[in-house]
Amino acid sequence: MVTKRTYKVDLTVEEKAQLRAAKFKIADLSSLSTDDIGSILNVAPVRAREINALITFQSIPSIGIKFAEDLISIGYYSLEELAIKDGPTLIHELETHCGYWIDPCVEDQCRLVVDYANNKDKTKNWWDFTAERKVYRVQNGYPATRPVKPWFETLGYKNE
Repeated sequence: MVTKRTYKVDLTVEEKAQLRAAKFKIADLSSLSTDDIGSILNVAPVRAREINALITFQSIPSIGIKFAEDLISIGYYSLEELAIKDGPTLIHELETHCGYWIDPCVEDQCRLVVDYANNKDKTKNWWDFTAERKVYRVQNGYPATRPVKPWFETLGYKNE
C-alpha cells in the first residue's frame, strides 16, 4: 500500500507563511519532530503537538482529518497513547465527550487506530473491523452510561 502523502491541516495564515518561507509543504512535516514543527512554523509547543498529531493520525490508512481531530479532542496526540487502548473504550470516551452516540463506523476507526498503533499494518482500513465490532456488540452491548441522543439528531449534522 502506498504511504499517504497528502494531509489536511488547518493552518493559520501566519503558519502557512512560515511554512512557505522555510520552503516546506505540509507533507514534509510528517518526517519532522514536534520541536522541529514548532520551530519551522514559529508556534507554541501545544500547537506543534496538535499539528504533529493531525499528520500522524492521518498517516493511518482510511483515517481523515475529522477523526484525527476527534482523537485530539479526547486527549490523544500519539500512537503510543493509543496502543494501550481498545476500540470500545475509545468510542465510549468520544461519545461521552460529544454527548451523543456516534455512527458505528467510527468505532471501526477506533479499532483500526489501536490496531495500527500496535502493528503498523498499512493494509488494513476501518471497514476491516466492522465484523469484529458487530460480534463484540452482540456479545457485550453498550455501556449503561452511553449517551441517549444519536449523532444524526445533533444540530451540526447534515442529512444529505
